[in-house]
Amino acid sequence: MASNPKPSNVVMVLNGPNLNLLGTREPEIYGSATLDDIAGMLEDRARELGLEVDVRQSNHEGHLIDWLHEANADGARAVLLNAGAYTHTSIALLDAIKAIAVPVIEVHLSDPTNREPFRHISYVGMAAADEVKGLGPQSYVVALEKAALL
Repeated sequence: MASNPKPSNVVMVLNGPNLNLLGTREPEIYGSATLDDIAGMLEDRARELGLEVDVRQSNHEGHLIDWLHEANADGARAVLLNAGAYTHTSIALLDAIKAIAVPVIEVHLSDPTNREPFRHISYVGMAAADEVKGLGPQSYVVALEKAALL
């Protein structure tokens, strides 16, 4: 029997709605780092870990679903997913995560459980392999480090 191939060194980083506005959107909650700043941090850390990151953002739920499918088809090591508000509303994302073999790590800049009650439910978290929240931009770096261990 052949052994399973080594996981790819690519980690897909998917960002949902309004994350393109990081740096200016509610900085008291999300901080002043832009998505480009976070991507730079991830690229630097990925290089140190022997990984590559593919950072994407969309305000459209279907794009996120298509990218999850793509990560699976391409054999990505993991997906870091900050689904934004879709975290709390999207059964379609839940189903997409359940349908793929690639582990998904849920990422949040803030801690949704310390915010409005409607943010306490995470459909993404119902299928995600792990979660990192409340560390600001460092949430992404910690999630990437977890992905490196997969």
